[in-house]
Amino acid sequence: LSKVLDLPPENLIKSISAVPVSKKRYVADFQLSIASVTEDSSSNCLAQDLLLQAQKLAERLKCDAVVSEISAGPGTVNFTINRELLAKTVLQQVLKDGSEYGVKSELFSTVPRQKAVIEFSSPNIAKKFHIGHLRSTIVGNFIANLKVALGHEVTRINYLGDWGMQFGLLGVGFQRFGNKEKLKSSPLQHLFEVYVQINKAAEDENTKELAKDFFRKLEEHDEQTLSLWKQFRDLSIEEYIRIYKRLGVHFDEYSGESFYQEKSQEVLKMLEDKGLLQKTTKGTGIVDLSEKKDLSSFSTVMRSDGTSLYITRQVNLAAAIDRMNKHSWDTMIYVTDKSQSNHFQHLFQILKLMGYDWAERCQHVSFGLVQGMKTRRGEVIFLEDVLNEVRSRMLQNMASAKTTKEIEDPKETAEKVGLAALIIQDFRGLLSSDYQFSWDRALQSRGDTGVFLQYTHARLHSLEQMHGNKQLTDINVACLQEPDAISVLQHLLRYDEVLYRSSQDLQPKHIVSYLLTLSHLAAVAHKTLPVKGSAPEVAQARLCLFQAARSVLANGMKLLGITPVTQM
Repeated sequence: LSKVLDLPPENLIKSISAVPVSKKRYVADFQLSIASVTEDSSSNCLAQDLLLQAQKLAERLKCDAVVSEISAGPGTVNFTINRELLAKTVLQQVLKDGSEYGVKSELFSTVPRQKAVIEFSSPNIAKKFHIGHLRSTIVGNFIANLKVALGHEVTRINYLGDWGMQFGLLGVGFQRFGNKEKLKSSPLQHLFEVYVQINKAAEDENTKELAKDFFRKLEEHDEQTLSLWKQFRDLSIEEYIRIYKRLGVHFDEYSGESFYQEKSQEVLKMLEDKGLLQKTTKGTGIVDLSEKKDLSSFSTVMRSDGTSLYITRQVNLAAAIDRMNKHSWDTMIYVTDKSQSNHFQHLFQILKLMGYDWAERCQHVSFGLVQGMKTRRGEVIFLEDVLNEVRSRMLQNMASAKTTKEIEDPKETAEKVGLAALIIQDFRGLLSSDYQFSWDRALQSRGDTGVFLQYTHARLHSLEQMHGNKQLTDINVACLQEPDAISVLQHLLRYDEVLYRSSQDLQPKHIVSYLLTLSHLAAVAHKTLPVKGSAPEVAQARLCLFQAARSVLANGMKLLGITPVTQM
């Protein structure tokens, strides 16, 4: 192509893509998009012109030992690779690269390695860990996993709601209803219960005054008050770490609003010095964000009483600046639900007005709302409720399934399979769309679910166990010419493109639909291409194909935050 089109080969890499496998059977392996390599690639190019251009180009290209067939389609030139070469190259590559398969692709060769800071999960101490926090946790974890796999340096930050007036209430509540033992044994639940109880009493003026008083002491760093607050925070984090571990999630840093109290005052001073801070008649501090400076768009950064509003905007400004100084990152990503889009837009705009050019490299990845996630006990209050629910429902399903073998640790397996179900249900659509949650749909064993992915992985794994799972090197690829084998190989060819797409828009759905298709193709091949009872040469070749499919399936699942199970 490079010779015929007189273009350097690297210019063509992005114009050639692997052809998605079709149920209608035969498709070529690669296609070149004509529009992306022609001079007049303006959109007014008619379809018949593109077809003509494709035909002309196809005529100028010759088949050789690598390409066995060339054909023109509407706007594309299609290439079929010599079948044995295809099988040999794909299988060798998958088994050689292992967990780095797809990541080493030349698609990523021009992507610079970067330092990324990702802030996700971020629950509020003593309040509900709602479904939005769960979404933030699994989405943030996916983005971090993907970036790490692509060779970037990632810092995972959990930015806790660990400060503010509610800690005045919580402190008073704990003095009244608290129990040291319960605080140690189940801090999240106990603090939540105390908070609910004291909230009922908070109508009373006396309680309000006491709460203000407690929080003032906290702000003044009164030793006793601070030590109680620190206990709340430390014990909560300890329990969070344990629960996140069940989810397969970890953080490099547990930050929080409490870290930036003094710094947020400095930010106010900076805004004032730069002439950006304006006072309204009511005494509220605002920053004008409008183009014409007519206050048609502004952001509040200070309450009239001088306290930093959950304009933690002010606190978030301080945190962003501090992180830049500390981590000197190339990109910073905030993962929260879309109701906060405005908040982050304002945050980035203020940073820009303050003269921080790096505000351009901040990004808010937002997601939609999930309706209808309830456990048998009622609404979700703690993350642990969800994990326990998914485990018990899955255990029940496994117990009633006819195919379930005796497995070593059914509880752990049930949890991993159940989590896969939650994650796949969440990641199937665009992150920004809302969806209705359904336990029954998520936990189905057939169809496009996480349970099906786990089941396929376990089945392929036991196939390897049964027939010896040594690395197969010299197999006879002439044995892999059946259409069902070719479909799996063609699909494996596309993995790097799918990773590339997800790395560009940070949407997990590309990887999800790729893995579901891979599982369906592998399931069909498993039926039509038996290993057992085939001639040794054929059995070996098929085993190698299934090994490659399982390897890529496992890689993709791990990126999504799923731990593949080996028995089910």
